[in-house]
Amino acid sequence: MAAPFERAFDEFARLQEEASKFTSESAPEGAGEGGEVMAIHYREEEAIYIKAGHDRVTVIFSTIFREETDRIFGKVFLQEFVDARRRAIQNAPQVLFRNDPPLEIQNVPGLKDTGTGEIGYVTFVLFPRHLTPQRREEVVSHIQTFRDYFHYHIKASKAYIHSRMRRRTADFLQVLRRARPENEEKERKTASGRTFRVQG
Repeated sequence: MAAPFERAFDEFARLQEEASKFTSESAPEGAGEGGEVMAIHYREEEAIYIKAGHDRVTVIFSTIFREETDRIFGKVFLQEFVDARRRAIQNAPQVLFRNDPPLEIQNVPGLKDTGTGEIGYVTFVLFPRHLTPQRREEVVSHIQTFRDYFHYHIKASKAYIHSRMRRRTADFLQVLRRARPENEEKERKTASGRTFRVQG
């Protein structure tokens, strides 16, 4: 599965070398567009798209959200990626999320755009600092397992919230049990003061 990544990284190195020969004004037509889009169809309805450019390699995951809650958790989780890069980890890859196909892959045949938000596209932008020969293996290893990591955390978050809800419900039931009087009245008095037993 690493082969397309390796090929894209090699293509990036070639395009970067070619681009260094030209200034932005003297570059030939189409030089900035980059290489072809490679697709890895690793699941029936999902794929990884990889495109090399002269200044970056773009990796796009298409992923399917079967439930509305998965979609919401996914957005929150990916927003954390964006915020973490902004706050503390400036040298991390740029992460983008959208429901319609990104520009890099809009011309790829067979893309589904449901319009319902069922399909999400997660884009990683790898810059030259991520593509050095020393870091290549680590980058490929981390990025190709992203989809499993992402969906695992969605499921783990849902499981955690459900366990919290069950614990909260158990606490409320315990409060209700404590509020019920243990010795309900066995005798009652009439207006004249006589007492009678309540039949259980």
